[in-house]
Amino acid sequence: MVKKDKVCILFAGDSGDGIQLTGTEFSNTVALAGNDLSTFPDFPAEIRAPQGTVSGVSGFKVNFGSTEIFTPGGLADVMVVMNVAALRKNISQLRPGGLIIANTSGFDPRNLKLAGYDSDAKPLEDKNYDGFKKLEIDVTKLTREALKESELSMKEKDRSKNMFVLGLILWLHHKPLDHTQKFIEQKFKNKPHIMEANLSVLKAGFHFGETIEASFERVEVAPAKLPPGEYRNAIGNQVTAIALVAAAEKSGLDLFYAGYPITPASDILHELSKHKNFGVKTFQAEDEIAAVTAAIGASFGGKLGVTASSGPGIALKAEGLGLAVMLELPLVVINVQRGGPSTGLPTKTEQADLLQALYGRNGEAPIPVLAAHSPSDCFWTTYEAAKIAIEHMTPVFVLSDGYIANGAGPWRFPNANDLAEINPPFADSKDENYQPYLRDDKGVRRWAIPGTKGLEHRLGGLEKQDITGDVSYEPDNHEIMVKNRQGKIDAIAQSIPLAEVEDQVTHGDVLVLGWGSTYGAIKTAVHNLRAEGKSVGHLHLRHIQPMPSNTGEILKNFKEVLIPELNNGQLIKVIRDAFLIDAKPLNKIKGLPFLASEIEAKCLELL
Repeated sequence: MVKKDKVCILFAGDSGDGIQLTGTEFSNTVALAGNDLSTFPDFPAEIRAPQGTVSGVSGFKVNFGSTEIFTPGGLADVMVVMNVAALRKNISQLRPGGLIIANTSGFDPRNLKLAGYDSDAKPLEDKNYDGFKKLEIDVTKLTREALKESELSMKEKDRSKNMFVLGLILWLHHKPLDHTQKFIEQKFKNKPHIMEANLSVLKAGFHFGETIEASFERVEVAPAKLPPGEYRNAIGNQVTAIALVAAAEKSGLDLFYAGYPITPASDILHELSKHKNFGVKTFQAEDEIAAVTAAIGASFGGKLGVTASSGPGIALKAEGLGLAVMLELPLVVINVQRGGPSTGLPTKTEQADLLQALYGRNGEAPIPVLAAHSPSDCFWTTYEAAKIAIEHMTPVFVLSDGYIANGAGPWRFPNANDLAEINPPFADSKDENYQPYLRDDKGVRRWAIPGTKGLEHRLGGLEKQDITGDVSYEPDNHEIMVKNRQGKIDAIAQSIPLAEVEDQVTHGDVLVLGWGSTYGAIKTAVHNLRAEGKSVGHLHLRHIQPMPSNTGEILKNFKEVLIPELNNGQLIKVIRDAFLIDAKPLNKIKGLPFLASEIEAKCLELL
């Protein structure tokens, strides 16, 4: 038995090989074992991608350890490939000396040809692969052997081969079968033949590991020392949905979610539809425009209106968002970013919608923008966005992306008492002189619910007269209202926490400034550099509009500011404009998250 602090595994195969399920179930098992972890699902955009081809490969990376884990890892220690295309696509992601577990039935002449090799090629015997350990197994044959007494068809038997791999990987890393067995029993309780087949193949893979024990040492990763509490394995989109339910409960409002299916945001709708017991109402609209306007209508009626999409859908919602700004109604808008422009890369991650969130509407239409930095942080960021939307009577953007929306990590489940109070600024029905645009000291107007006697009023998209809300085309009034709307957003900076540099490193040579899903890679890189004695700090922004009031002060305490982004340079434009500093960019636009090593290298260059 070899003990390690952490292990990174990459599962890869055809999109029909059950790779995502295999990776998810392994992740759930290590989470229950007390390990810290981070995952990165990676799959084709097509529902049924071209089988056997490199473009059709689905992948799932999981990094787990007994120490804190901030990223899905760099180069993998173990790579499971179900066919030759998976090997060809991912071999560059395996560290020297790493272990390749290959399903040899996926290396036949047909698969070789589909992956771009000659039909008689033997890739695993290539000298370029000499630096890796190899375990070649005919998984398909062993799966069929385990099910030789089963009544299932050959096609149905072959669908179980991912369970063989899962059993083997669980054995290799000294993890029990219990959780996966319970999952299979629950999932297929109404299909006993399929349930028994999957259980048999899972055990066959586990016991196969015992037969090769003399050749391959098992690896043990001890539980991580996490703060005490109740944990669950959090997937970003699911946690986002739970945060919305929590915010609705805490504010005393009903939650109304309106959306249109789009990758990678659709799972928010799927999760919310399960929570009707909390009064959640979900509406799948006919298009993105209908979704945002339905959510605005719900907010006008006194509900917590929410909509979510990805970049193309947010573009369609732009006119509706301008209406929400004019009406000054609470609305939570979630953008789970993906590669663009246009349809772009539907299943690949990117941070390219920041400027769209900040400025992507006609006229002066300011909207607060918050960004989540990890799957578990999706809860806290979304909850805070709902609080700001309600208490400041404004639409609010939450920026997530495909990486953290589909990724997973441990989340310490909060108690209701851990959550900040949310106080809707309802108009008083006893106020006989209600004025729709009369504001408090934060610039916030009161929320009058239609049907309340004495609070009758009219709202619409035309410019409003200050205080009265009547339609006005007066030049001076328009300028006043534009300034009022901007001033209300600016004032939010006084009610959000001050920015804090990670590990209290407040001065130094280089500050790495990030937002969103770059958090884990930046944190790991900065930790590594500081361990080498380098003067490097890390500031990560949750609040991008408005920014914490001490942001500029922090930036000026460092000689250089580096901004890594998964785009062509967007936050850097905002920072240079707002604080007049010569920040340096580090941009990656490949549909993949940063590796910590890439950020380390750029920091060393600046140093």
